[in-house]
Amino acid sequence: MHTSASSDLVSTRPKVDATLGAGDIFDVRVFEEPELSGSYRIDSEGVIDYPMIGRLTVAGKLPGQIVALLVERLSVYVREPAVSVFVREMNSKRVTVSGQVSKPGAFQYADPMTLSQAISLAGGFSSMAARDHVLVSRFDRDKQRIIKIDFRAIAAGRSPNQFILPGDEVYVPERLF
Repeated sequence: MHTSASSDLVSTRPKVDATLGAGDIFDVRVFEEPELSGSYRIDSEGVIDYPMIGRLTVAGKLPGQIVALLVERLSVYVREPAVSVFVREMNSKRVTVSGQVSKPGAFQYADPMTLSQAISLAGGFSSMAARDHVLVSRFDRDKQRIIKIDFRAIAAGRSPNQFILPGDEVYVPERLF
């Protein structure tokens, strides 16, 4: 475990893995083929069941890659299929906020997401929150980093808001008197 200053988080928008995963929901539309259009939830194995095609592995793919895969597979049945994919819910990308917040829990990640947005999703700080010692736990290639952030400095405009990533865990400790 590595503890570091808030400089390990970034105040510029990070590049986020936009691939889909288990639990994500997306819509498929095939132009002039309503029976091939619908909503799909990726199962725990990373698969959807699609009409005419059957089981299709889509986890780890970008929406555009899913479009290309569907066009390729549907071309056997439909002449020049025009396919679009729209992501409804990215349930595989979540952030967790715990400790001294009003409603701790796991929340759906929205790209981009700042630390203040994550804390707001958790209902804001409780009256006992140590706002100057907010901790963000992040895994980076099998290594966990703990990043300490002075949220009071962000709120006062002395420090930039920090972007968080899917999988980050935000912990707000209890303040000492």
